[in-house]
Amino acid sequence: MKKVITYGTFDLLHKGHIRLLKRAKALGNHLTVCVSTDEFNALKNKHAYTSFEDRKYILEAVRYVDEVIPEKSWNQKIDDVIDNHIDVFVMGDDWEGKFDFLKDYCKVVYLPRTEGISSTKIKHDLGMKPK
Repeated sequence: MKKVITYGTFDLLHKGHIRLLKRAKALGNHLTVCVSTDEFNALKNKHAYTSFEDRKYILEAVRYVDEVIPEKSWNQKIDDVIDNHIDVFVMGDDWEGKFDFLKDYCKVVYLPRTEGISSTKIKHDLGMKPK
């Protein structure tokens, strides 16, 4: 079995998220999604519209996702890769190069983002102020 992992907040789930998950899953047989907890988002000065529990629940319903685990810190990625026997680490290409340190543990793939859509854009278009 070839296992893939990706990370993110996955707030206001949209087409770009689904495309990323579909392409990530296509790189293996099992996709683990590591979702930022509310506490970790606070440390990053980010605020998700929906709670960690709700984002986890929604992602668990996506057919490309096999498992959802919490992301509690920047430093857990190496342990996640080792502990979950991950073969491929996937992120959007706006993170290009930032996770190359994982190449000692697994293959690292940066996928192109879907143009014209993001949670930030949705929040901006709705007039939502960052909290």
